[in-house]
Amino acid sequence: LVHIYTDGSVQLNHGGTEMGQGLHTKMLQVAAHALGIAVERIQIMVTSTDKVPNTSATAASSGSDLNGAAVQAACQTLHKRLAEVAAGLLQCPSTELRCVDGHFAAPGGQHRLSFEEVVQTAYRQRVSLSATGYYRTPGLHWDAQRGQGHPFYYYAFGAALSEVEVCGDTGMQQLLRVDILHDAGQSLNPLIDRGQIEGGFVQGLGWLTCEELCWNDDGRLLTDAPSTYKIPTVGEVPEAFHVEFFQRSEPTSITVIRGSKAVGEPPFMLALSVREALRDAIAAFADTPPQRVDLASPATPEAIHRAIGQVRKVAP
Repeated sequence: LVHIYTDGSVQLNHGGTEMGQGLHTKMLQVAAHALGIAVERIQIMVTSTDKVPNTSATAASSGSDLNGAAVQAACQTLHKRLAEVAAGLLQCPSTELRCVDGHFAAPGGQHRLSFEEVVQTAYRQRVSLSATGYYRTPGLHWDAQRGQGHPFYYYAFGAALSEVEVCGDTGMQQLLRVDILHDAGQSLNPLIDRGQIEGGFVQGLGWLTCEELCWNDDGRLLTDAPSTYKIPTVGEVPEAFHVEFFQRSEPTSITVIRGSKAVGEPPFMLALSVREALRDAIAAFADTPPQRVDLASPATPEAIHRAIGQVRKVAP
């Protein structure tokens, strides 16, 4: 739901929940691009179901895809209305007009009107300055009995290389370096997406190396507090941590918001590279590299120490 006020300011409401992942920033960018104005003109509101009812969950890395497309649709509707008003003032076809840097310019650029001028004229002409946008992911279908269909609109790809150092006496390990290549499509905001990729990877690192659930004989959970359930901290993040975006020679064929792809959860699985690096490091403790290294998950120092003991005793 987007409102334009007569002073040229814009109020933006969308159905996504901002939880630190940068969703509001991306929605501001989408709206500013679609309307052709500066981000500073737009005021984004706290997500509320009295403005945008029946919202879907902000989950499954779909926040930018779903809400971005809806915001774009609403803003395009408003831009079309304003372009028709500007066309009457500039005496040219509305299809030739586009608001750029806060101005509608006639072909050739000799005459132009500010966004506020067009908005005020539209108000006087009783043109609606509010619009809603709706989006649903197209083409999804799945036959569970046949195991056929198209359950996902697109796939995200990525690769990671990790370098670890392992102590054979204690099982302690240190992640030295990580290099990630991630397919984010045409990123809406590379700075935000880079942070999401790093965060997703570190979360996966915790899942695979330190977040362990332990119960006693009575079935009581023992690791139920920050003092006993270890999550990754800055100490686990490698000093050399490099993230690059996969650069496409051509735009993606998928019609998601400006060609972007999910970056919240896909990088989580790239932390498997750390586990595989640990297995390789453990194998180096054997006189002859074994064909297989059994390593428990999560790969805690205790699990690594046990695995090192096994490869030292067992012949390939």
